[in-house]
Amino acid sequence: MNETTITAQPNTPFIDVVREFDATPAQVYRAWTDPDLIPQWLGPHGGTMELIEYDVTPGGRYRYIHRDTDGEHGFRGVFHTVETNKQIVQTFQYDGWPNDVSLETLTFEDLGGRTRVHTHAVYPSVESRDGMIASGMETGVRDSMARLDEVLAR
Repeated sequence: MNETTITAQPNTPFIDVVREFDATPAQVYRAWTDPDLIPQWLGPHGGTMELIEYDVTPGGRYRYIHRDTDGEHGFRGVFHTVETNKQIVQTFQYDGWPNDVSLETLTFEDLGGRTRVHTHAVYPSVESRDGMIASGMETGVRDSMARLDEVLAR
């Protein structure tokens, strides 16, 4: 089983997420960028997702809403760099904290038939980063990565 590693070093405004998948970079990248596949895996177990906008091009935007027993959770951002099967640079914003925009760099590393995805997120402050962790983001990230494994297996 593939494990998701989430690292948030004390006193830094960064979160790093690393996960390996039993799929090629092209397969993982497609799952990460195809609007038809995104709702199948992005978000925690037990909720639903409404994908409002998802344009994975430089300058393209995304917006989606997760709904669960706690209510609605909206997210949005802008894609800045898009290198097919290699890298995505995007902003990430949670509607609950609209002033805390992070910059995320995702890399898709070819491991010879497997892929390592590394996400490096930079927050505007350590407090902002700590707030994201306190929000329960770890559960959402781990659930999403497990659900992505299921999508890639089909």
